[in-house]
Amino acid sequence: MKTFSRTARLAALPLVLALPLAAQVQEQKDEGITRQQAQDILNELRQIRQLLEKQQQGRNAPPEPEKPTRAKLNLDGFQMLGNKNAPLTIVEFTDYQCPYCQRFHLTTFPEIKKNYVDTGKARFFSRDMPLDFHANAMRAAQAGRCAADQGKFWAMRDAMAAAPDKLDLDSLVDDARTLKLDVNAFRTCVESEKYKNAVQTDVMEAFKLGANGTPTFVVGKSTPDGVDGELVVGALPYGMFDQKLQELSK
Repeated sequence: MKTFSRTARLAALPLVLALPLAAQVQEQKDEGITRQQAQDILNELRQIRQLLEKQQQGRNAPPEPEKPTRAKLNLDGFQMLGNKNAPLTIVEFTDYQCPYCQRFHLTTFPEIKKNYVDTGKARFFSRDMPLDFHANAMRAAQAGRCAADQGKFWAMRDAMAAAPDKLDLDSLVDDARTLKLDVNAFRTCVESEKYKNAVQTDVMEAFKLGANGTPTFVVGKSTPDGVDGELVVGALPYGMFDQKLQELSK
């Protein structure tokens, strides 16, 4: 008699289950198997059918909502926009070459700044998460920190975030010149990779939090040394941030 492994029987499952169980067992009897072997096959088929019924019930059941990922950060020494005593905090991990980060910067960030940062309700921190497959992202992240040395971080951030296709060294130097930075000092800072290790530390911390794309945010209540909040991934529209911030304000 030709025997079939459990894997082979599972592969033929749609056809097997289309037949009445008793008929399947009778068919196996005709091939000369014992009563006990027939009973074993019958029991196995019943178990498989019960498993499939449970799986079908699971597919029909509404999905359980995902639990938010909690995140705490120490933000001492990082670039901040707004009132340091604001009750709410938003932290962005950004990649200046990422088109989704550009979308956030151009469409959502202005509304957050106007309605929450400028009104003292929230403070905004910028941190770095350059992705390996963006050739200019690491350079841009360091350029932002080099501009911070001359007090122009946010102006440089605005310039880079608005033009992710212009992050080569010459373009960054042009931005520095437009912002009236000491161009020689800025260029030397970028070329020396003075802040590469600091940027990489940001990336590692983002990964530890569970960030799997850019932009990634931590939105929550301010703490004496940072933020205690929820991880938010993606260039979400302003309405989503507004809803979360309003809930935190209650």
